Amino acid sequence: MLEEKPDNKPGTGRAGPLGVDFAALNTLHVVHAQGSFSRAAEVLGLNQSAVSYTIDKLRKVFADPLFLRVEGQQMPTARCEQILSTTRTMLDDFLRLAEPDPLDLALIEGRYVIACNYYERMIIIPEIVRDLRQAAPGFSIEIIPSADIGPDQLVRSHADLLLGPFRRNDAAFYSRKLFDEHYVCAMDRDHPLAGKALTLEDYLALDHVAATYGGLWKSGYLRALEAMGHRLKPSLEVPSPAGLPRLIRTTGYVATMPGLLAQYFSDELHITPCPVPAPFDVLMVWTERVHKSPLHRQIREIIAQSVSRTLGRG
Repeated sequence: MLEEKPDNKPGTGRAGPLGVDFAALNTLHVVHAQGSFSRAAEVLGLNQSAVSYTIDKLRKVFADPLFLRVEGQQMPTARCEQILSTTRTMLDDFLRLAEPDPLDLALIEGRYVIACNYYERMIIIPEIVRDLRQAAPGFSIEIIPSADIGPDQLVRSHADLLLGPFRRNDAAFYSRKLFDEHYVCAMDRDHPLAGKALTLEDYLALDHVAATYGGLWKSGYLRALEAMGHRLKPSLEVPSPAGLPRLIRTTGYVATMPGLLAQYFSDELHITPCPVPAPFDVLMVWTERVHKSPLHRQIREIIAQSVSRTLGRG
């Protein structure tokens, strides 16, 4: 609960910042994550008036409305986003001080759902599943496709964790970088440009095969090209990178793909750097629902260590 204190400046009526406690800040984070006072009240086990009272107190402390109602959602102000970003670390550090001893995952049964796409299933999921099964044999693990709806899957509790590139700058989500990636070009070993350093002009003139992911995801190199004022017109579009090596060898087309994925095809194809600068990070992402859970924290740590070992970056 907040204790309202007068501001140092007489006559302002503004609550003193030292009256803010961790429970109030946590309420701010939950309201933002849920986009609703009523849903936040359900998560916190409070009535809605208590949540409204706390937010009103914080509004006085920070001299800002914090949330504005837009189309039925409580949307944060710029000041609120700044406060959320700063206080998240404070809350996390404080909660870690009160954490109990680690749970014995070997004695727990449950279900864990990971949302990801073809790339992650090829590069890191096999080792993640192996390590989770070793640490928590009583858990069943489900892998679901995320396409471009991974954040919604998290918010709707359809998934516990999202793996992949994540572009939203949204305080409702927590994330941890697993590794960085870049794009390369894969072509037949007998392609006329095999062995040559591709220029952007060379690249744009190639016959491309592109993975469209069902139209639900646009790869980073395509967005980078558009930002540079270029639009790639693929000669062939396929729903995913599955089966690309045989297509490339048969047609002579060139595919742009993440470097770690291309390593799986390096015995069959010629791999060369892509002249389009489009590096990206692969992260694991989760929400408030599981953020403070000791069980989920341990699982996320197992996954992070598994990826580090798999890629030799630990």
